[in-house]
Amino acid sequence: MPFIGLLIIGVAAGFLATRVMRLETDVPTTIAIGIFGALIGGFALRFLVWSLGAAAGFVGAFLGALALIWAWKTWMR
Repeated sequence: MPFIGLLIIGVAAGFLATRVMRLETDVPTTIAIGIFGALIGGFALRFLVWSLGAAAGFVGAFLGALALIWAWKTWMR
């Protein structure tokens, strides 16, 4: 079942990517571009999330602290 989902996402991504890049390809090439692009993009995104996880956690904590201070100043006067 995951293969079917990858295929559907790959077809959609390949179609959009070839249109955005103004590339005229046949259907099998469009599907291949989408599937391989999804694999490459998925690995790249996982690597970025893994490597920037601590920084993202810090940014989230900082934004949460700002929201808490704003709420405190707004409702606890």
